[in-house]
Amino acid sequence: MAKKRPQTKAKRPQLDDAEVPVVGAREPCPCGSGRRYKACHGRNAAQATTALVQRPFEGLAGECDWVALRELVPAATVELTLRDGLPEGVPSVTLATVLPMAWPALRRDDGSVLLGLQNDTASGDISRDLADTLARALTAKPGTPVQGRRAPADGPRLQDLLAPEGPFEPEVRSGFEFWVPDPDNATPDVTASLERANAAAIPTVRLQGVDAAYWCETPDKNHLRWVMPHEEERLLDALARLHAAGGSSLGEGTRLVGSFRAHGLTVPVWDLPSGVTAQDIEKPAAEFAERLAEALAAEAPLTHDERRARGGLTNRQVTLS
Repeated sequence: MAKKRPQTKAKRPQLDDAEVPVVGAREPCPCGSGRRYKACHGRNAAQATTALVQRPFEGLAGECDWVALRELVPAATVELTLRDGLPEGVPSVTLATVLPMAWPALRRDDGSVLLGLQNDTASGDISRDLADTLARALTAKPGTPVQGRRAPADGPRLQDLLAPEGPFEPEVRSGFEFWVPDPDNATPDVTASLERANAAAIPTVRLQGVDAAYWCETPDKNHLRWVMPHEEERLLDALARLHAAGGSSLGEGTRLVGSFRAHGLTVPVWDLPSGVTAQDIEKPAAEFAERLAEALAAEAPLTHDERRARGGLTNRQVTLS
């Protein structure tokens, strides 16, 4: 009898890393290695999507306001300008702090798009996750929400989709009525979500005389939370100089109490007496901005008192993200 020739399987062509598509973690890797995706190219993809981007909104118009709307402001909207213009059938794209039912995005019946900012994201790059959601919302069927997912590691970021010089002018709102153009026809779930969100919203006002400063009202006292673009170490030095010299307050009864650290930026926080309104703090905030500019320009080493003041400010820092 003639010998049987050994059977050999044709080797699958090896793909370049950039050509390997994303598949299920337990599926064979499309590169042809014979290993599961999670043990092959999926490992690199997972590392790419979990690596934390410290300043996800850097390069966008209004970076400080992006941070404020993500972390500090309950209800606000901003009209966004796309780099390539609006697609046919999409009359507008609006960024919102929160959407009903915590949807990542919503394509309304009229074709307009609402993009939610205060949502959990699947990767370490908020900008990439939001861009993926936005891109899918632009082509979603009108009248449907867009669900979250893990964005491709090589997908676009907001910096790729939004016009770099486009205006970014937040409109802070007292509640979430913008969710429903026709409240009488809203579903019971949306109505209940609206009521809950309105009940939890803290009254907030964006100051007009300085950038990215937000007054808010709480039962015991009011606060000013001011997102600043300056490099953290330099800003803390400047705040310490002002604090040691008695120039860090915003008027009688106010006090610089510390700062938040959020998305690569520093957010100084002041306690204000409960009777101090947003309008009351406009002039003191503008005057503080002038003092801060002078302190930021100082080059001399910190004095003993300034170092003590800086240590106190550092100890009262809270990281939000």
